[in-house]
Amino acid sequence: MSDAVLRHRALEALTTARARTVLLTTCVDDDELTTQHSPLMSPLVWDLAHIGNQEEQWLLRAVAGREAIRPEIDSVYDAFEHPRAERPSLPLLSPAESRTYASDVRGRVLDVLDRHPLHGGPLVDAGFAFGMIAQHEQQHDETMLITHQLRRGPAALDAPEPPRGSTVGLPAEVLVPEGPFTMGTSTEPWALDNERPAHHRHLPAYFIDATPVTNAAYQAFIADGGYTDERWWAPDGWDQIRRHGIGAPLFWRREGGQWLRRRFGVTEPVPEDEPVLHVSWYEADAYARWAGRRLPTEAEWEKAARHDPVSGRSRRYPWGDEDPAPDRANLGQRHLRPAPAGAYPQGASPLGVRQLIGDVWEWTSSDFLPYPGFAAFPYREYSEVFFGPEHKVLRGGSFAVDPVACRGTFRNWDLPVRRQIFSGFRTARDV
Repeated sequence: MSDAVLRHRALEALTTARARTVLLTTCVDDDELTTQHSPLMSPLVWDLAHIGNQEEQWLLRAVAGREAIRPEIDSVYDAFEHPRAERPSLPLLSPAESRTYASDVRGRVLDVLDRHPLHGGPLVDAGFAFGMIAQHEQQHDETMLITHQLRRGPAALDAPEPPRGSTVGLPAEVLVPEGPFTMGTSTEPWALDNERPAHHRHLPAYFIDATPVTNAAYQAFIADGGYTDERWWAPDGWDQIRRHGIGAPLFWRREGGQWLRRRFGVTEPVPEDEPVLHVSWYEADAYARWAGRRLPTEAEWEKAARHDPVSGRSRRYPWGDEDPAPDRANLGQRHLRPAPAGAYPQGASPLGVRQLIGDVWEWTSSDFLPYPGFAAFPYREYSEVFFGPEHKVLRGGSFAVDPVACRGTFRNWDLPVRRQIFSGFRTARDV
């Protein structure tokens, strides 16, 4: 790929991310930007300046070797130094200062992108650092969208409805045959360290759901006493729902004989045909046990999403190697909700599994661990410090994820108690 093509790709990714950041931070007033809407999340103004600070540190200082613009704020916007609950008490830049700072950094970055060679070391080869920063900004955009979902008050965002879906004619589950496949990647130029390196895995045959578990299916679990029967719950999960009185997905409530949910400032009936959203790993695991099934392993999820049984190779995406398009996956905040189960037939895998990319992050049964041969790059704090049984892997992205930060190899992770994230799941079973 030529430098001109790489520069265009990087420019497009950075521009798309910044347009989304601007939308998420201008649709509410400055008071809302500085408010902490949940102790689980930062004030939106922190995310805004943090985005600029990371861009400055990596693209202006590390890549271009330029002097720091505002070195005194580095520690304020260090995500590892200050937990989210503490960030409102920090000496944060005001909304106006944050916008000016992020804009100043971006202007200088575009100059670097125009002039700096995109080869000569792993940080710049194929424009990696620019892709890393575009992904970082989009990940914070998703985080800010979560904050918008948690905030109280009238709707501040709007988007068209996703396309319709149908499960008519779709099997409930798909058989994935026994055999080897290639997991991870060694060739995707902007893949992050935890996606690397590519390695071979051999899996026994298994069945996996053709679509994510729907709200209707999850309501059956609730109606059958799923939240009151200890048999289905991991011990820590049972303790969690008892202590906090959890009896349904986050943002759901029962009123007048029907389930309602709050979605970005709007209260509406829970749509039965959509994938269930805002459930923890414990809830997903309990549902799977109740249904006589289990959560897929991370390897099972990736094989279902990438393996082509005809050629034997692993694709970039379920549909092939082409980048995501609106007819293949619900990504990029194009819609503010998952599409109904069975949508996006053009995005199906070779075996006919639907909606593996976009709509909802899917919990897997796997702990977040390094692949064989893992090497931290360009810093340990991106992945390595999170490895271990405390975090569970999610796959596939959600409607809130931009395509630049979503691949068939992309790995997300979180604590099993997390419910505010845009998480759902599908189930599997042994043959």
